[in-house]
Amino acid sequence: MAALYACTKCNQRFPFEALSQGQQLCKECRIAHPMVKCTYCRTEFQQESKTNTICKKCAQNVKLYGTPKPCQYCNIIAAFIGNKCQRCTNSEKRHGPPQPCEQCKQQCAFDRKDDRRKVDGKLLCWLCTLSYKRVLQKTREQRKQLGSSSHSSLSQKEQLTRLSSSHYNSFSPDLALDSPGTDHFVIITQLKEEVASLKKVLHQKDQLILDKEKKITELRAEFQYQESQMRTKMNQMEKTHKDLVEQLQARNRELMKQVSALSKGKKPAMTSP
Repeated sequence: MAALYACTKCNQRFPFEALSQGQQLCKECRIAHPMVKCTYCRTEFQQESKTNTICKKCAQNVKLYGTPKPCQYCNIIAAFIGNKCQRCTNSEKRHGPPQPCEQCKQQCAFDRKDDRRKVDGKLLCWLCTLSYKRVLQKTREQRKQLGSSSHSSLSQKEQLTRLSSSHYNSFSPDLALDSPGTDHFVIITQLKEEVASLKKVLHQKDQLILDKEKKITELRAEFQYQESQMRTKMNQMEKTHKDLVEQLQARNRELMKQVSALSKGKKPAMTSP
């Protein structure tokens, strides 16, 4: 009897082949708790519920520091402190200033000075490295399924390199050398990655618009406050001026009465014998 192994989520026992690599989850748990990308840091994590789109680390940072800003290097919305995300901050300390990524052209790739750690000799940023490796891995799995059905003259390594490179470049005629199933697979993968990239850009644009609207609202509130303060000050000055004029007028009338009284008192004294 074949040995059975426990699923790390439901603890039910299954053959080793039925469990996923790494997480060791059964099919039902993989469907109920899929691996998704964090809305902020883009790191993959196991989703606990359909509404859970933020990893635990980012959720904790949101509570401590509030909503993050886009990183000034990689544009990932994960800058909780300052203008850089933690990943770029640590990479900059270890490897120096960022270099242009050979794929996305953003200034967010860090040269580790070790060609063995590069992806096919390319200097890629973190997101492009993940995308490149993901396509490469899926292509390898597709090749294993195809097995001996492929009769191409290219070696397997060259085929994998061509297929994975098609994710980053325009569709090449060399893809005709591969089987139709692999061709469609790579095209679908590329489209999915492009959709994910567009969603990221759209999210960044929405965040910028929200920040600008917030700034406009703050400026309007400040303007209204200043206007209210100025109006109150002007009304106070007008009231003070009016009171002062009334006091001066009252004082003037009082003086006029005194002068009139003095004039009447002296007049009889001037006409007496």
